[in-house]
Amino acid sequence: AEGVLQELTLHHGYAESWSVDIKTVEPGTTTRQYTDFLLATAWSQPVGITAVAMSPCMRLYAYIGQQLATKSGNPTHQYQDWIATYSSDEFEPLAKQLETIVDQHSPDTALTRSTYRYAMTCERDFFQAAWEL
Repeated sequence: AEGVLQELTLHHGYAESWSVDIKTVEPGTTTRQYTDFLLATAWSQPVGITAVAMSPCMRLYAYIGQQLATKSGNPTHQYQDWIATYSSDEFEPLAKQLETIVDQHSPDTALTRSTYRYAMTCERDFFQAAWEL
């Protein structure tokens, strides 16, 4: 929960700096599909499957943040806060903690595999949508 609150603070900061009212902005179709999937999973599945649905995003953002911080040295630019958040010493343990929940609470079943695969597809589509705008 603390990690989610940290992310929301980051997102609110970017929205404010870009004069975006996050209470009225409509998410794109791809974002809506992804968030609807996460919410439906959280409401209808046990904690292990919910963790499976969340883990590709957590792991990917930790990886991207670390890679950008390493390669760029965290220069001053408009995404510095994003890189700092996702490359931080606090975020990596959150990703590992979620992966531990996956390991402990999600047996290797068809549902686990299909949930993970769909979450990965949502991640791919989320990033692809940025190129298509």
